[in-house]
Amino acid sequence: MSDNCLFCKIAAGQIPSNKVYEDDAVIAFHDINPVAKVHFLIVPKHHVRSLLETTADDAAMLGKLLALAPKLAREQGLTEGFRTMINTGEQGGQSVFHLHLHVFGGGGKAETMMAQLIQ
Repeated sequence: MSDNCLFCKIAAGQIPSNKVYEDDAVIAFHDINPVAKVHFLIVPKHHVRSLLETTADDAAMLGKLLALAPKLAREQGLTEGFRTMINTGEQGGQSVFHLHLHVFGGGGKAETMMAQLIQ
């Protein structure tokens, strides 16, 4: 645990969250600033600053994050599809420096923005 990390504090129960899922290694919770009707984060409890700092030793953890995404998305009503995103580093848009996977869908600002990019 990193003492100054927001997501470490959420994982430790020091800061409340609207949980979607939790086990010994991972916590998932709704984003406090959602960009879609459904927007939650999947976060490893073990502190890893960003995807840039992962190694081969993190393969199982990374696989778990990705395997949980469709399961939790379906449970949140995203049965027709969803987006995932991992912001990596400051230049990659990361604002909380603890690895996390965004899962979002169901309409909203993010989908409007993506539709504009595709056109």
